[in-house]
Amino acid sequence: MPNIKSAKKRVLITKKKNARNRSDRSKLNNAIKAFNKAIDSANIEEAERLLPLTVSVIDKSVTAGIIHKNAAANRKSAISKRLSDIKSGKVTITVKKDNKTIAAEKARAAKEARDAARAEFRAKQIEKEAEKAATKSKKAEKVKAEDEKADKKTAKKEKVEKAEKAEKAPKKTTKKAKEAAEEAKDEKAE
Repeated sequence: MPNIKSAKKRVLITKKKNARNRSDRSKLNNAIKAFNKAIDSANIEEAERLLPLTVSVIDKSVTAGIIHKNAAANRKSAISKRLSDIKSGKVTITVKKDNKTIAAEKARAAKEARDAARAEFRAKQIEKEAEKAATKSKKAEKVKAEDEKADKKTAKKEKVEKAEKAEKAPKKTTKKAKEAAEEAKDEKAE
């Protein structure tokens, strides 16, 4: 740790400049990466839009002293050449996929497959439940029809039995019925 006041101040200034330089270098690298990503994803319109912005960031980094002017010229030339080669057809674009993108696509495909399997399974369950309900209703209808037939048969048997009992049983007549029957006979006779 410095003891002299000017040395202490120099340490603070160096920290500030270092942070600013790191930020400017990061902006430069991010601009170049964005341009290259646009080209790698075959998005030529986006690359054309980003080219002047990237060149501007490179020029600003030269004035800030982040990179040397010749290095800046080389970088500007490289990105411009890459875009012009792709436009002219000298170079064809092969879309690159990093491992993260490939893993995400696999995960998405697996999720879609799981969702499709779940939907298919659910459809089969609903179909089975509908079949069960249909068979239950058919059974209930059969049981109901059989019960109605049995009720009709028992009702007929009961009527027949009552009729047989009525025929077998001696007729009991009351005094009034006897008197009415005698009067009816008398009237017929007259």
